[in-house]
Amino acid sequence: MTSIHNSLITFGVFMPQGWKMELVGIPTATEKWQAAVDVALRAEDAGFDSIWVYDHFHNVPRPAHEAVFECWTTMAAISQLTKTIRLGQMVGCNLYRPPSLLAKITSSLDVISGGRLDWGIGAGWYENECRGYGYPFPVPKDRIAMLREAVEIVTSMWTQNETTYEGKYYQLSRANCDPKPLQSPRPPIWIGGGGEQLTLRVVAQYADYSNFGGTPAEFARKREILKGHCAAVGRDEATITKTWSPEILIRSSEAELRAGQALSIRGESFEQWRDSNLVGTPDEVESKIREYISLGCGGFVPWCVDYPTFDTLDAFAEIAARVRRDFPAQE
Repeated sequence: MTSIHNSLITFGVFMPQGWKMELVGIPTATEKWQAAVDVALRAEDAGFDSIWVYDHFHNVPRPAHEAVFECWTTMAAISQLTKTIRLGQMVGCNLYRPPSLLAKITSSLDVISGGRLDWGIGAGWYENECRGYGYPFPVPKDRIAMLREAVEIVTSMWTQNETTYEGKYYQLSRANCDPKPLQSPRPPIWIGGGGEQLTLRVVAQYADYSNFGGTPAEFARKREILKGHCAAVGRDEATITKTWSPEILIRSSEAELRAGQALSIRGESFEQWRDSNLVGTPDEVESKIREYISLGCGGFVPWCVDYPTFDTLDAFAEIAARVRRDFPAQE
């Protein structure tokens, strides 16, 4: 397959892990895991920059007693089965692990993967899981303030000999984190969420990548809001790469696309689903990708709704290779 590495625009994909019920037709847990591995290996072979997982425990739209492979154990396993593809979480839920433990997990993963971690983190939103697993579910303002403290703690533990931290939500006394990550000065930080007043301000302060999406108009609006937050904290907004994680389905006809909508869990009309995701023929999907690039999008990490098949994954790799030829890496 044609490599799509070394471009100004990055392309990644999620791998199946069961959260969206995509593994339900596979009989055993062992076979479900193998299907997930097969997609990750296929993505690396196709030349994608990165492979991604969700950080969830229960199925959506509701718990269904179907397998959901856990984020960090999945990442650790995939790191040993791959060689070049980067490893990301879109995005980790800050409520599920103390930030000190998260610093340790992420540092270890960066080392055992040979420096391939993209750290994704968000404030958390899935109340069902918090109740089910016994985690507190604070109000949004507190969740975002906890996110801010968590990013400060993790980055300190990655880079400092010891970390003592006195925050409103977290306190540490001389926390050690060894080994440190391999990447210098640290692994990239992806912050997910489009909350315009609070989340995007955290993005402006700490993120290397900001993942928000929606229609082109929504994407453009959030970017303008992010610019305002960056100005307020004295940062150049261009230093933050804006990314988009839609659903993707590529087929040759509208009839096939309409039939494929049954694989989505979003519950929208077909027109709404197509407008706010990468749904279309190869030419239509490529055109939309180029439209988002014109709006300042620098990375795409979609979910292939036809997993565990490779149909959309392979078609997306071909589109990505064409697009990237027009956006070579800057020397």
